[in-house]
Amino acid sequence: MSIFGKIKTAIFGEHGPLGGQFSGRKTTPPQTTAAESHPASPPPPQAPSSPAASATPAAAAPAQAVDVEQVLTGIAQSKGNPNLNWRTSIVDLMKLLDLDSSLDNRKELATELGYSGAKDGSAEMNIWLHKAVMRELEKSGGRVPASLKD
Repeated sequence: MSIFGKIKTAIFGEHGPLGGQFSGRKTTPPQTTAAESHPASPPPPQAPSSPAASATPAAAAPAQAVDVEQVLTGIAQSKGNPNLNWRTSIVDLMKLLDLDSSLDNRKELATELGYSGAKDGSAEMNIWLHKAVMRELEKSGGRVPASLKD
């Protein structure tokens, strides 16, 4: 699994926010009863050309976005609020998620996310990585406040 994939799984859980309702760090499929899965009578057919047919009120609601800041704050609290600056530091973010924050792994993450500068562990690279991770988490269905992206 990619380094970013490990970060995403640590925050979103195995199935992610697009795989169902998010509760905690794991998702579970909704339970249905026999009556729900086998209705007594089929619904009447609808004409495909009708605009109302495509916008039915019974359409499934989109999954809620995962609040990335809330999840990370919860992880920090569950670990006794370690002295980690995960809000701005990619190294501390990776440590919070129990991931290897070595320069080799950060170089690999930089390659995955398209960093074009020198992969030397500089402050510039690390700041870019943190912002890029937050942008990618948002693209993956997370809700990331501006303060974590800027």
